[in-house]
Amino acid sequence: MRRAAKGSHGGRPPAFDVELYKRRNVVERCFNRLKQFRDLATRYAKRAAYYQAELVIAAIMLWLR
Repeated sequence: MRRAAKGSHGGRPPAFDVELYKRRNVVERCFNRLKQFRDLATRYAKRAAYYQAELVIAAIMLWLR
């Protein structure tokens, strides 16, 4: 109701692509789930190989849930 009251000054942009938004939402949810792993969110691993290994392990754990 509020969006209708604002008219063209508020709400969704006119070129809103539903499919693109759905794909973007999936990616954002994936990153938010990965951030639940504290060491990934704060990047405790000093080396890139360790960080990548932690990322793979976290992704496997999320996949198996």
